Amino acid sequence: MDKFKGTGVALVTPFNENGKVDYNGLQKLVEFQINNGTNYLVVQGTTGESVTLNKEEKIAVLDYIIEINAGKLPILLGVGGNSTSDVCEKIKFFSDHKIDGFLSVSPYYNKPSQQGIYEHFKSISNATNLPIIIYNVPGRTSSNITADTTVKLAKDFKNVVGVKEASGNLEQIMTIILKKPDNFLVISGDDALTLGHVLVGGDGVISVIANAFPKRFSTMVDAALNRNLDLAKEKHYELFEIIHYLFVDGNPAGIKYLLKLINICSDFVRLPLVGITEETSKKLYSLTASIDDTLV
Repeated sequence: MDKFKGTGVALVTPFNENGKVDYNGLQKLVEFQINNGTNYLVVQGTTGESVTLNKEEKIAVLDYIIEINAGKLPILLGVGGNSTSDVCEKIKFFSDHKIDGFLSVSPYYNKPSQQGIYEHFKSISNATNLPIIIYNVPGRTSSNITADTTVKLAKDFKNVVGVKEASGNLEQIMTIILKKPDNFLVISGDDALTLGHVLVGGDGVISVIANAFPKRFSTMVDAALNRNLDLAKEKHYELFEIIHYLFVDGNPAGIKYLLKLINICSDFVRLPLVGITEETSKKLYSLTASIDDTLV
């Protein structure tokens, strides 16, 4: 599964002022990633505001990205939810599209037991032959996938090929790395923790900040994977404060503001999300302006 190593970018979905999908902005964003070191694209994850896209929009956005990408980068599609049967139906439908795998979040709101989480991903595994990456983000789902559950899924289902770990729990991450099968990927879901995650044996990141800084952030990840620690630390700390302020007023409002600064797309989000505050925008503008050559 080398195609999902390194830097994956959780693409935003650009919107116009009228709330419609901005396909011109989406084209600029995808081409920006292709030309600046991104290893793979993640479509319709949390950062893509997937929960506010209707079925027709999800199909249209994915098809447009597939067309613009033209096979240059692998595509990982986010498909998740809190109804297992509904998720499996969507997985089956999108398996016929030209994608390389699925990123599927653990069920939210229901707060299932570990056995329930296991059975959920077992059903998803049986619904497709494409690779599946589990997404563990307890801050959004209100339930954690334990290291033991993740490792069991990795060992029991050959198309469960990795986990995006956004628990922020380094001990849990290291336990997965210690016990997992050799070819199972452990991917960071926290930009600020990516350097540490890779240095303890992780395989890369699915990143938010790399929407705006693909070359700079992928350089950091590649350096960390190759144990060039001086370069990795340099690039990490160049973006460290910006990463913090990206999430102060919620994701993806912060990263969309940065994309507006570099003329990729507007910063409109869909309700119930709103744009960042004036205070946060001033801080992000100042931090971004302090970096030489902001495009890398």
